[in-house]
Amino acid sequence: MNKVNYQIHSDSEHKPWLMLIHGLFGSLDNLSALRRQFTDTYQVISIDLPDHGKSAFTPQISFELYANRISELLNDLEIKHLTLVGHSLGGKVAMQLALNQTEKVSRLVVLDIAPVKYSARHNNVFAGLNNVDLKQITSRKEADSALSQYVEDGATRQFLLKSLYNQDQSWGWRFNLKQLQHDYAMISAAITSDTQFLGPVLFIKGEHSDYILPQHKQAVLQLFPNSEYKMVSGTGHWLHAEKPELCGKIISAFLSK
Repeated sequence: MNKVNYQIHSDSEHKPWLMLIHGLFGSLDNLSALRRQFTDTYQVISIDLPDHGKSAFTPQISFELYANRISELLNDLEIKHLTLVGHSLGGKVAMQLALNQTEKVSRLVVLDIAPVKYSARHNNVFAGLNNVDLKQITSRKEADSALSQYVEDGATRQFLLKSLYNQDQSWGWRFNLKQLQHDYAMISAAITSDTQFLGPVLFIKGEHSDYILPQHKQAVLQLFPNSEYKMVSGTGHWLHAEKPELCGKIISAFLSK
């Protein structure tokens, strides 16, 4: 049994493959607004990253381990060529996979992340998640209240609460909270590789996001020399959710070249 949970959306086995990879604390449903725009022309495979959703948890988080587990899935499904689309942490994993599997990845689309080291950005989120007493809460409303003491943004809380589940009167998170917090430095680290990915790469930035900055260009070109940039106006880090149709059109234009 494969360690990576996935769903395939396709009405034909003869279409090319496109994989969607979500970000930190997410699941395969997060990119559904994008997915629906590509099922007419691609076999779309959505995955839960390791330590997320219904995928297996890991003993230690790293981009290499995540990329290797996805590579194992590709082998199991006999997928020989595909396009990758990844957001945030999923974008970093997609970059690592492209560098590791240059013969399999035809094109790469990275949503609002660069292959660089980031400072800690989720301390309040971890504090909020740890403030939810899973043994004491009796409802999502109580979990939201506990989260709100550290996470002010309601949309962020609702995103996190999508991964809260109740089974047999027992509450839990579908992401591996303990390991994600323990290995957060690895999640924030830069992508490193002795090789380059020479295929076409598109980096898409949310206008109001600071995840992709001009000073990141050198690090990008060092690993992905055939890169281009687009920006989605009026959006932040969640550009694919804020303006899914525009984001999808930009991706489609890139893939149709």
